[in-house]
Amino acid sequence: MSHDPSHQPAAPGADHWRDHGVKVIPSDSLDPNTAQTPGMNRATAINKARAGAEKIWAGTVHIHPDAKTGAHHHGDLESIIYVLKGRARMRWGDNLEFTAEAGPGDFIYVPPFVPHQEINASADEVLECVLMRSGQEPVVVNLDIEPIETPSEVKWIDPIHRS
Repeated sequence: MSHDPSHQPAAPGADHWRDHGVKVIPSDSLDPNTAQTPGMNRATAINKARAGAEKIWAGTVHIHPDAKTGAHHHGDLESIIYVLKGRARMRWGDNLEFTAEAGPGDFIYVPPFVPHQEINASADEVLECVLMRSGQEPVVVNLDIEPIETPSEVKWIDPIHRS
């Protein structure tokens, strides 16, 4: 396949890319001034103000041993949680009636408007995760939910590669 360079915009130059190219945000430079949910600490790494991102937000979340967040959702945003360290127990549903666990290396997907709660399943280890969202607004809607006593465990089944 041939490539016609005349269909590309003019190269903006080195100074442009220096200021508007790749950004590396050091781990000790995250911003804790973001919407919070009781029981966890969120910190922003990537957003429009810090890195020029237009469509995504990324940061970290830490949940202390044996702690859990209040029930909440993130409006129309999609969220992805990547577990770095510890054991995450997620509860979700109108009465937090469903549960699943994730460990280091696992991804968790939270669709828009899903009431959920993050729980550190460990009594002695901090749960450390990377969090990504599909938008810039720091939407956190904290909910007053009375959770059911015993949630149903839900195992993920790959809809593409069923075995």
